[in-house]
Amino acid sequence: VQLQASGGGLVQAEESLRLSCAASGSFLSINIMGWYRQAPGKQRELVASITSGGSTNLADSVKARFTISRDNAKNMVYLQMNSLKPEDTAVYHCKANVRLAWYNYADFWGQGTLVTVSS
Repeated sequence: VQLQASGGGLVQAEESLRLSCAASGSFLSINIMGWYRQAPGKQRELVASITSGGSTNLADSVKARFTISRDNAKNMVYLQMNSLKPEDTAVYHCKANVRLAWYNYADFWGQGTLVTVSS
């Protein structure tokens, strides 16, 4: 299973970006998909997650500005980031909890995409 993230870049404060992550490979289904970020010198933190049924969870710091969505048919997850702030600068990683077999689940990570927000 591979996760390919894209959409990062350099933007100014208050601008928007949309991250995408595509899952590929051999699996039965994908359970939870999510986005994490890691800023320089900081630990990786959960930004947002979404279940296969569409239930979402967002960190308090982004709840009013970010939206997570997914396309189950395409095995993709998206993160719409609006009103970006310099403190959002980080490498963003997608993660998927994948059902490989009937009772076999595993977590997979994408390679990360860099988001840089200038003030």
